[in-house]
Amino acid sequence: MKTRAAPHTSRPSHAANTTRTAHAYVANTTNAVHAYAAGTATTTSPRLLARCGFTPASRRQLYSRSVYIVDEKTHAPLYARNADTVAPIASVSKLMTAVVWLDQHATPLGQRIAVTDADLDTLKFTHSRLSVGSSLSRADMLHIALMSSENRAAAALSRDYPGGRTAFIAAMNAKARRLGMPHTHFVNATGLSPQNVSTARELARLVRAANGYPLIRRYSTDHQQLVFAGHGELQYVNSNRLVRYGRVQASLQKTGFINESGHNMVMRVMVHGRRPVIVTLLDSASAEGSRLDGERIAHWLNCSLR
Repeated sequence: MKTRAAPHTSRPSHAANTTRTAHAYVANTTNAVHAYAAGTATTTSPRLLARCGFTPASRRQLYSRSVYIVDEKTHAPLYARNADTVAPIASVSKLMTAVVWLDQHATPLGQRIAVTDADLDTLKFTHSRLSVGSSLSRADMLHIALMSSENRAAAALSRDYPGGRTAFIAAMNAKARRLGMPHTHFVNATGLSPQNVSTARELARLVRAANGYPLIRRYSTDHQQLVFAGHGELQYVNSNRLVRYGRVQASLQKTGFINESGHNMVMRVMVHGRRPVIVTLLDSASAEGSRLDGERIAHWLNCSLR
């Protein structure tokens, strides 16, 4: 910004020139600092744009009761709705199951374990293609627990943990506390209990932590997997249709549903293939509603962020 010259009355002294020059320098420097700060705020504080569909009307159309969207790079929340409401999280619990199981490093992934009566679902009596006596490698158990939300696989892994299932659940809750998730609590490894609870905001912390495990990233986003269960081959597919059919590019995902929780979905969306944004969606009345929310939010992100 140029300093306007004073009206000409007489030849200014050298001291007056020096004073005006100093004032101009300070003013220009201050403006430059303000401009730099404003530019920095623009680049480091991302936001979703109305021209990309992020409008009050569009937000009201989201089916999920709780929504939290956070830019991983800047930790800036992009949108939150009921983000601190404690609610059942269903099979999203299996992300913590995978984290805790991988943390213990005690058992080789290639070693096989068998499904027993202790792994059957006596809460919801859900169906599983892994019959009692089926034997899979621990890697395959983890794979289908994350990708396809296979409950007996998750139950078998928790039973196989050093110290047994009780020690495993204690480790899940201890890990939640270490991650700064005070409202998160687990009573089993599958998520079939409505007492497995968290919030949309706290689940973003779990997603961020789980992303540090290459196997979780790979297994949760694989489209399909063929496993040999001892009595024949079984084909499993990803429970998240957005990931399975390539509608959303994500480096990590997990879905979950029980009647008490509604339909849940968490994803680490890779915007333009390079910018990670964590999306957590809880309590949609339908799987279709959760899917539509995921697609709508992915559009907001890809249009708004660069």
